[in-house]
Amino acid sequence: MTTNVGTIDRILRAALGIVLLYLAFFSGISFFDATLYKYGAAVIGVVMLATSTLKLCPIYSVLGLKTCRSC
Repeated sequence: MTTNVGTIDRILRAALGIVLLYLAFFSGISFFDATLYKYGAAVIGVVMLATSTLKLCPIYSVLGLKTCRSC
């Protein structure tokens, strides 16, 4: 599969992933005490980090979108 995630998109995805993981496990916010929200945020955070690392978004592939200029 070809890459379809550009640099700015990767930075935003990585930042969102880190923030979600922080909120889920280290923030102490009562909203994330519920198991569903804690692990839901953690899963989404890991997916965001994975897509930014791999430069590949499966949803972008299905929709035919690309945010990178050189791919």
